[in-house]
Amino acid sequence: MSETLADIAIPPQFPDHTQLPESDGTFVKNFQEHPQTVILTDSIAQVLQRLHPDGQYCIGQDCGIYWRETEPPEKGAAAPDWFYVPGVPPRLDGKNRRSYVLWREYIPPLIAVELASGNGDEERDVTPLPLAGSREGAKVGKFWVYERIIRIPYYAIYEISNEKLEVYHLVDFSYHKMQPNERGHYPITPLGVELGLWQGSYLNNPEQFWLRWWDLEGNLLLIGQEEAELQRQRAEQAEQKAAQLAERLRAMGIDPEIE
Repeated sequence: MSETLADIAIPPQFPDHTQLPESDGTFVKNFQEHPQTVILTDSIAQVLQRLHPDGQYCIGQDCGIYWRETEPPEKGAAAPDWFYVPGVPPRLDGKNRRSYVLWREYIPPLIAVELASGNGDEERDVTPLPLAGSREGAKVGKFWVYERIIRIPYYAIYEISNEKLEVYHLVDFSYHKMQPNERGHYPITPLGVELGLWQGSYLNNPEQFWLRWWDLEGNLLLIGQEEAELQRQRAEQAEQKAAQLAERLRAMGIDPEIE
């Protein structure tokens, strides 16, 4: 007795980061976004190297986090301006990441940062998926997605034009607005850092407020350029002290060149 098996339609495998769009086609909304994300990444690099000596972490800058399958695909993605994910490789199969696909890696970001060009309404939008699906043209709220679906433990919203920073912490499955400490910073305890606003100039931008990291003792975490300048100043001060000491020795009739 022979049996003929009918063809069974097998659902396609969930797409990965190489098969999904890496952009939704929108423009960066202000000129400060790029340098702001760079300064966040640059200044926390040494902290992340200590936390991840194996290099297993990734940072996304205006990069999509795919949280559900949709058509078109980018409708199922949220794109924080900056986010950090612990415990995942920085590259996949030797390729640079095009996006972060949650259904393939499962680990949510520890912190996401949104740089609001307006008053932050879009970044605080709590419209749930069922409600958005019932209204033509409605979008799922970013706040709702980060809180209820991706479950990002820390969510920061910086209103650039208003120089206003808010940080939310996921507690018992819902976001609670954090209160700043005595320095006006927000501790991100798992990272051992604080997030706050720093006034100064960066690259060719005029002096303004920037989102920066501090350690838990309140010491500003420096970017590479600042670290190099600090080392230069220290070397210059050491040379000046050595020259002053040599001058005093000569005044005492001692040749500093003789060992």
